Parts: sequence; structure tokens; C-alpha cells
Amino acid sequence: MIDSSELKDMANAIRFLSADAINKANSGHPGMPLGMADVATVLFSEFIKLNPTAPKWFDRDRFVLSAGHGSMLLYSLLYLMGYKDVSIDDIKNFRQFGAKTAGHPEYGHLDGVDMTTGPLGQGISSAVGMALAERVINKKYGASLCNHYTYVIAGDGCLMEGVSEEAISLAGHLGLNKLIVFWDNNNITIDGTVDKSSSTNQFERFNAVGWHTIDIDGHDYDAIRQAIQEAQKQDKPTLISCRTIIGYGSPSKSGTSKCHGSPLGAEETELMRKKLDWNYKPFEIPLDILNKWRQTQNRNLIKYNTWVQAASLEAEFRDFIANKLPLKWDDELNQLKKDALVEKTNVATRKASEMCLKRIVPHIPEIIGGSADLAASNLTFVDGLKTITKDDYSGNNIMYGIREHAMGAIMNGMALHGGVIPYAGTFFVFSDYMRPSMRLAALMGLRVIYVLTHDSIGVGEDGPTHQPIEHLASYRAMPNILTFRPADVIETAECWQIALTEEKRPSILALSRQNLPLLRTSADENLSSKGAYVISKSKAKRDATIIATGSEVSIAVEAQKILFEKGIDVAVVSMPCQELFEEQTLNYQLEVLGTSPVISVEAGTTFGWNRYAQKTIGIDMFGASAPSSKLYEHFAITPDDIVEEIEGLLS
Repeated sequence: MIDSSELKDMANAIRFLSADAINKANSGHPGMPLGMADVATVLFSEFIKLNPTAPKWFDRDRFVLSAGHGSMLLYSLLYLMGYKDVSIDDIKNFRQFGAKTAGHPEYGHLDGVDMTTGPLGQGISSAVGMALAERVINKKYGASLCNHYTYVIAGDGCLMEGVSEEAISLAGHLGLNKLIVFWDNNNITIDGTVDKSSSTNQFERFNAVGWHTIDIDGHDYDAIRQAIQEAQKQDKPTLISCRTIIGYGSPSKSGTSKCHGSPLGAEETELMRKKLDWNYKPFEIPLDILNKWRQTQNRNLIKYNTWVQAASLEAEFRDFIANKLPLKWDDELNQLKKDALVEKTNVATRKASEMCLKRIVPHIPEIIGGSADLAASNLTFVDGLKTITKDDYSGNNIMYGIREHAMGAIMNGMALHGGVIPYAGTFFVFSDYMRPSMRLAALMGLRVIYVLTHDSIGVGEDGPTHQPIEHLASYRAMPNILTFRPADVIETAECWQIALTEEKRPSILALSRQNLPLLRTSADENLSSKGAYVISKSKAKRDATIIATGSEVSIAVEAQKILFEKGIDVAVVSMPCQELFEEQTLNYQLEVLGTSPVISVEAGTTFGWNRYAQKTIGIDMFGASAPSSKLYEHFAITPDDIVEEIEGLLS
């Protein structure tokens, strides 16, 4: 236990590094780092399990700064604890171009940052996924290899965002007792006091969904210490309400929104130095205080060395936590493709995905599946899956309930934690609920797989609320995410293979409700990995090219037959993934597209297709409620419509 006077000095080191860096950048949020410095000091100096010399230690405690605008709190902690990745120059370059100390913490840019945060609510929600992954792996391999906490600092904004409601509800339902959230309860948001926009009783809210709650003075070191000790003894997740003063120590701005998102300024910071008796220059940390901070993690060296020794004896565990796919994991998947060629398998691609999962799940121990209460429609629950409960973490399937927001964030948390390759399903149109989490998965480069079924007007009678029109184009516009729309069972298997081997970006599988014929005649090569390829060649010199995706490829092939009878020779290109096609050589792209006129066909918005096609067939309005065959006729996406358009194009 560290003496209170020493804790005060250590906390002030955080405060002044934060204030000085924000002043130098003339940009940032000093209020939270100043207000939560006392809580962070007790947590990091006495409780949290880390090793700055081994920042990726798998059994370290995870820390998520959900209130990512307070990033200087985390950067100051990492520097003070001795992370080699953070120098005093990095602190001085806060928010500058190319600096590792970005405006909000960015995963992969800096050791010690466990997640990219900034969009409020995402951090606390993804932390639920981290805590869940810890419990699952603890159950599988035991406490000697996996036994750690997930700590979160969240603000009022994180708790107001709707995604947090879904996530904390599931965390309570699953009894994630290794999850401890510190609520920076300072009663201030950017626009003023919290009571101007919210009267929520957060204690009753968290208690209602199965959390333990504690209320403390966030500047009382003994109270902070006792709260953490109490939280660690619970059989449920814990919310610790830390009543703090935003901008603590600032003589004229503390306790107000003035210090939330604006630098204190040199004059105010000098007054704060006097008030807190900090007689040092900007960015100067006395050696005795710095040494005290650097020594805090020595208490974890025995735990680290013991873990390394235990892990060295478990090769399977090391492969598992590295998310290393087992040898020959896709042998059965390849056999499925061969069988499909023989049997001429005619199924919806959502059914094809289920067929794939039956051959994937038993061979990849890291996989955890799930669905937002749509498993019966998404076909994401297969033999070999077992649902996780608060009484049994040995499963590999999550019943997310109707919580797409939380599902996306929780999958991110599991992927970030390691030892888990998550996939989960919902209807494609409802991916809008998950979009912020999907964007973060792309930004962080995570292997997360979204099984998004009912991918077009083929949904039929459910009508325009359930018919995705703009979604394919919108995800293709998002950087670093693969958007797959397979045309048959072989393409579906190929897309699953790609998604599972892509370690640095998430994947979308947009899958049909309606049955689709087998179009492929060979499965020797994963042609989907090229993004696009000629699935049905022209017989001689190509007069035109039809590009299609998913359920429209078979329509294009039917049009090709009619055109040939009319003396027009066309090739049909299947383009299951535009992003992968864009990564191919120019020569390959020209070979696939040809030099004759190109027409695109897709049951979605035509936006973006003009990069490949002179003529586009699609839907630039919302759908309608009717049987799918009637809708394809109404929106002119039939073989005859394609024939007419190509004849007009060539004339």
C-alpha cells in the first residue's frame, strides 16, 4: 500500500503531464485526466496487472479508456510506468501529425492501448467482449494461464449512449464478475451539467441488469482502494461511481464544462501549479516520483514469470491465444465444394453458409458464434456449438438477444482480447445498428466476421424496412473491410476461407434468402480471392461483359444464353468482392473486364458501379412488399431486362 502523500504526488504527475501536453497542442480534453487522476493512480499503482517490458502479455489485465477524449490520462500513465513505446517527446507531440499519442487512443499505434476509443459507449461495450473472452478461455485452460480483470473508465457520455445499455445488460446476464467499470461521475458534459439532459439513476439502472454498484468519493484514496477490493470479490460485474471534480485543481475552471474540451491555458495551469504545490516546469517529473511510478509494476514480475513458465509448457494454448488456425482446418470445407460440384447443390447462400459452418466450427477452437436472436434465419447455429451461460463458460456460442449494437462491439472486444475469432449474424439491413462497431473493427484491423443474410429485395414480403438497398455500396465505401456477396455454395465456401484467414480486416458475408443454382464448374482454385473472375466465358470474341454479384449472377447467366441465341456473345463476370478485385494487377483487371462494353447487375443501389460499367442495372429507390419474383420483375432485374439493356448498349 502506497502512502497517501506519495499517491498525491503520483496523481499530480498525471495531471500536469496531461495539462502541459494539451496546452502545447492547444487542443484536447483536460477535465477528465485531472478529475480521474486519483482513481487511475490507485488502480495502476496498486491493483492492475501489467508488465511494461512485455506489453502484449496475454494474461495482463485489460484497460479500456471508454472516455477516449481523456487520452492524455492513458498516455501519461504509460509514460510514467515506463512503457518503452512512450517517450517524453511523444507526450510533447500530443495530437500532432504522425504522433503515436493521437487525439483519441488508437489500437496498434502504441503499446498499452488495448482498444481504439473515442465514439462514446463503444469502449465500455467492447470491454464486455474482453471480459467474456477472459472467462471463456479461463474455463478452457485454467486460472494459471488466463485469469485477469477488465477495467474501464467511462464517463456520462458512455453511459448515455444506447449501445452501453445493451452491453451492460448482457454483461449482467452472463455474470461477468471480472469486469469493473469506473464511472467518472462529475456531473458535466460539454454543454453543461448532466441534469440538463438526463435524470437517469445509474445505480438503479445497473442494479436492474445484474450489476454490483459502489459509490465513492473519487478523490479519497482509501475509498478508491476499498471499492476495488470489494469489486474484486463479487460474482457479478461492478460499477464504481467515482464522484469527481472535473478539472480537479484548476482554480477557475474545475467543476465546469469550461475544462471539458478546451486547454486550461498557460496562465490557468500556472495557478494550478501553485494550488497543488507542484513546483516544476512543464513536462518536468521529479526523479523520485518517476521512479515511484516505474517501480509500481515490479509487484507483477513474479506473476509474469510464473505465467511464462506455465505457457511455455502448453503449445496448444500458445497457438490458441495467437488465433492460429490449425493445420488442415479447411479440409472438410474443400470437400464440401467438391461434393457440391457432383450434387449440383441448389441452396440459398445463407444455407450454404450454414453448410460451411458445420465444416468449420469443429476444426477451429477459437471460433465463437452468435446471432442477434435470428439464428434460425441467419443459420449461424450449427452442430458443435454450445451456448455460453453465466453458469457455464465452456460454450462457443452467444445468444446476444435483440442487441445488434452490443453484438458488434462485443465481437470487437473478443477479437481484441485474443484467443477468439468471432462471427455473428443478423439481417443485412439491420447491420446499420452495428455500423459504428464495424467501422471501429475496420479501423483497428480486426478479424471479425459478419454473417448478414436476407441481402436484397429477395427478402420479399417483409417489405422495404427489411430490404437492404444502399448497404452494399456503403460498406464498399468503408476502408479496410471486405464485403463479400457470393453467388453459390462454392463461392460462399471460398468467402468463408478468405474471411477466416484475413487477420487484419473484418469481413461481411452478404447472403441470400432465396435458393440459387450452382454456377461454378470447378473448385480447384479459390477464384473469389481475386475479387472477380469470368464465371461464364464468351464463346468467341466478346461483344459485351455483364458483371453481377450474389443472386444476380445466375440471372446474368440466363441473359447470356438468350443473347447468344440472338447472335450476341457476352461474358459473365462474378464479382463477390470489389475490394479484393481492386487489389489485383491492372493486367488481371483488364483481362476480366475485357475491352467491350460493360453492364453491371445488382439488386441494390447503382452507386459506385460506374467505375466498372457503362450501363448499370439496379435499384435506386426503396423496395416494396411482394413475393421476391414479383419484385425482380417490377424493378427490371430479369434476364429479359438485361438482354434489352445490352441490345440498347450495343446499338
